[in-house]
Amino acid sequence: MLRPRPQDHLLRWGARALGSLPPTALRAVNGRPVVIDGNTLHPAVQTSLRVMNGSPGAHFERLPLDEARAHIEIEAWTFAGTTKLAQRDDVEIPTRAGRVPGRVYRADLDRAASGIIVYFHGGGWVLGSVDSADATCRTLAKTSGMTVVSVGYRLAPEAPFPAGLHDSVDAFRWVRDNASRFGATADTVGVGGESAGGNLSAVVASVTRDDAEGAPVFQILFCPVTDLARKRRSYELFADGFFLTEAQMDWYAAHYLSGGASADDPLISPLRADDLSGLAPAYVAVSGFDVLRDEGVAYAERLEAAGVATHLVTHAGQIHGFFNACGALRDARDAVADAGRWAVTTLAAARTGGTR
Repeated sequence: MLRPRPQDHLLRWGARALGSLPPTALRAVNGRPVVIDGNTLHPAVQTSLRVMNGSPGAHFERLPLDEARAHIEIEAWTFAGTTKLAQRDDVEIPTRAGRVPGRVYRADLDRAASGIIVYFHGGGWVLGSVDSADATCRTLAKTSGMTVVSVGYRLAPEAPFPAGLHDSVDAFRWVRDNASRFGATADTVGVGGESAGGNLSAVVASVTRDDAEGAPVFQILFCPVTDLARKRRSYELFADGFFLTEAQMDWYAAHYLSGGASADDPLISPLRADDLSGLAPAYVAVSGFDVLRDEGVAYAERLEAAGVATHLVTHAGQIHGFFNACGALRDARDAVADAGRWAVTTLAAARTGGTR
């Protein structure tokens, strides 16, 4: 983790103060609300965007790669929380290419975990780490009673597709095969992730669908990338100014596909898979002000049409990646907690034959 500067501490304090202000006060500061496609931007998010859009990191795709990565880490820390847990340990996860870093979160060591979430961070397969996903993983573990195992898969452009996917598949299988180490059993292991991590979760669920040892029993997809080969209407509506931009998605894709892969490959764009039947129950959450909104909705609709139990949640007033702001926004904490509760309920239903 990078060492925050004094100005970063000030921004962190400001983010928390902003999140605690009543909507009426925020509206007075913001002036006219932002309404697009029938959705009204959350007042706290509107204020935050005025600050973030004026920062040097707003267009991090123009920065040297190491600076872009540093910006994302500090930004995540700024909005993160420090939820107390019984366990938060770093581990090494064996993969076909060696080892990748991981982090294990448990809220209570005195009782069995209610399940395991293998979690993949966001960052367009180029940025991010177990540190940048720390707040989300803490919140998931605390509110669900599940063990969360966060995976630091390899990043592009140093390791383009399929390196990160291979690490993710191997990490899921390793956790599943060693579930007792994490306080649960192999038939309670699911996957989850945000943005690129949501993409990896969806693809891992597909790749391991027929594993004799067991596939994921649920998938949590926060604002997932599901189709790099097509830009839908939400790209036009939110191309710039709403945190994740069209230019940044192009930059991410160029790095991730730099090994010569095609965006049409269903291992890159799971929405383009011929067969989605038999996959784990899915929790798909999208934000109303996000370039990825429409492809997330389209993937949920494809899953449901394929007979997969699917729960689609639209956070109408939010932007991409708000799930990581658990330290500053109650809406973020509530959204992550809701996904965790859904996973617990889904597992309970599966044990009684109620899903899948």
